[in-house]
Amino acid sequence: MIRLIVAAALAFAAIDVAAAQTTLRVGDQKGNSQAAMEAAGMLKDVPYKIEWKEFAAAAPLLEALGAGAIDTGLVGDAPFTFAAAANVPVKAIAAVRQSGEGLAIVVPEKSAIKSFDDLRGKKIATGRGSIGHQLILAALESKGWQASDVQIVYLAPSDAKVAYSQGSVDAWSTWEPYVSQEEVLFKSRRVITAEGITPGIGFQVATPDAIKDKRAELEDFVRRLAAARAWSQNNVGSYAATWGRLMNIPTAVPLNWLARAKIRIVPIDDGVVADEQKTIDLYDRSGLIRQKVNAADIVDRSFADAVVKGAGL
Repeated sequence: MIRLIVAAALAFAAIDVAAAQTTLRVGDQKGNSQAAMEAAGMLKDVPYKIEWKEFAAAAPLLEALGAGAIDTGLVGDAPFTFAAAANVPVKAIAAVRQSGEGLAIVVPEKSAIKSFDDLRGKKIATGRGSIGHQLILAALESKGWQASDVQIVYLAPSDAKVAYSQGSVDAWSTWEPYVSQEEVLFKSRRVITAEGITPGIGFQVATPDAIKDKRAELEDFVRRLAAARAWSQNNVGSYAATWGRLMNIPTAVPLNWLARAKIRIVPIDDGVVADEQKTIDLYDRSGLIRQKVNAADIVDRSFADAVVKGAGL
């Protein structure tokens, strides 16, 4: 009997050790999720290890997911659509809702360009398949213009910044925190935003293997992330300070961003699926994806309870 008790104790200890050694590899962009969770105190007492990996944009993050280098990460609807159409093995497990004010086309302070209409024939830098690219396409459609009416220059954020600063392009279609960095630090102006033009949703995505093998960790992570985002809406100053410290960027930048963003994590529901389908259809009409994708096939609604619990919905 004693031997059985000892054996059982050792077995439970082995399980605890195994659980403690589980690592969830999380892709982040500009300290986004990590900063929110740290500021909200949601990274305390995590019963598994979180290994953060920083990416400048969603495209390389999704490449890392496709290669199995990370388990989960935060991306916009446009690059997620691009990846899904390219058969990258990834599914959305939670959605991000926020205002469209931070997805914008910016121009230098002294530019003669005052509105999107003035961009006809001009060069606009953005990442191919990015949410910045999505904004350009949606704006063109809203004006009844053709893709050839502007010159899209496909560049990664770091290269786009250089081209924009040197005047090699006339405008930059980008997202936060790049928009706020340009506004606050360099007095750039937004000539159009995503408000009323694109759904502007984002997704916490994960690989099928992680969903199967690390479900408990993923559920806990999205619960903590949802709780952190709910906290951040009422504690913008604290979040901005933490983000600024992590990114070594003046607090005025995240304050500008977060005060208007109203970021929240929501479960995958019919509304989210419908908005993602709008993005898919836009890319299909624009000829950017080779195969039509059904939004319902690239989401996983089974994490809804964890999101609701964390967000207090």
